Amino acid sequence: MSMTDPLADMLTRIRNGQKAEKVSVNIPASRTKLAVARVLVEEGYISGVNEAEIEGKKYIQVELKYHQGRPVITDIQRMSTPGQRQYRGKDELPSVSGGLGVAIVSTSKGVMTDRAARAAGVGGEILCLVS
Repeated sequence: MSMTDPLADMLTRIRNGQKAEKVSVNIPASRTKLAVARVLVEEGYISGVNEAEIEGKKYIQVELKYHQGRPVITDIQRMSTPGQRQYRGKDELPSVSGGLGVAIVSTSKGVMTDRAARAAGVGGEILCLVS
C-alpha cells in the first residue's frame, strides 16, 4: 500500500520521536525529505541528519535535539497537502510565531526557509511550519 503524504509521515515520526524522548528516528529516504531535514539542521531544530541503508532500503536518520530535557521543536505541522497545495508569492509567505519559527518552502531554487525565500525574491509551496 502506498503512502499518500510521505512528508506528513516524516513530520509525524519526528513529533512522535520527541514525545517518546528518542535520540533519533529513521525515516524512509527521499530527496525532498532530506532537503527538509537539512533545513531543520541549519535552523537548529534537530542535531543532525545522516543517510543510512538498512536491509537494502535507504533511510534518513534524524538526530533529535533537546534543551534542558524538553524538545527544541514545540510545534511542527504540514501546510500544503497532496489534496490542497498551498502556494504563496514572496510577499505572501507566512511569518511563524512572530519570526521566532520558520516556514519551510519549496521554491524553484530549492527547499529553504521563508526568510531565505524572501531574500532570494522567490515564492513557492509552503511545506510546513516549525516553531
